[in-house]
Amino acid sequence: MSGEAVPPLDPQEAALDATLDTWTERTSREDAATPAPPGSVAEGADVRLVEVTRENVRAICRLVVAPSQRGFVAPNAVSLAEALVSPRAWYRAITADGVPVGFLMISDDPDGAENDGKPEYYLWRLMIAAGFQGRGYGAAAVRLLADHVRARPGGTELFVSWVPGPGSPEAFYLGLGFEPTEVHDGEVVGRLAL
Repeated sequence: MSGEAVPPLDPQEAALDATLDTWTERTSREDAATPAPPGSVAEGADVRLVEVTRENVRAICRLVVAPSQRGFVAPNAVSLAEALVSPRAWYRAITADGVPVGFLMISDDPDGAENDGKPEYYLWRLMIAAGFQGRGYGAAAVRLLADHVRARPGGTELFVSWVPGPGSPEAFYLGLGFEPTEVHDGEVVGRLAL
């Protein structure tokens, strides 16, 4: 879930996270050669949801949010690992003019296996890298995702959740038209009618 709080790590998980952080820092030098996309969607950036491939997976894994946001969204490498073991995961890189700027993943359940037979589409992860935030890429990506879900069987609504508090994406989701429906395990569940 995009707003889920990351639970405290056990020592083994903390060591794995430290290894991931080290790899990300070491490989971030490659990012310096990447051209910057246009300043914003309003200035003409072409935002797309693209398949994660062998060619772009490392760039996607290097994208990170601001340190103050790390408690709200898992690293992309963790999200990709979770997608590999979840049959309902549908995930895409977010690009602006071909430059990777973020990542999103939904739980795609058209047969309602997880929802008493009712189709359900849940925005599980959404991240825009720290250096690319505030340019409209996240909102454009959610609009593209809404178009995708509308084309799916029973795709009449999209759900998301967030943890309220400082740094929370709550204002972002409310601004896109998500309406709070309930609080579940400390997270606000929002619904966007499609």
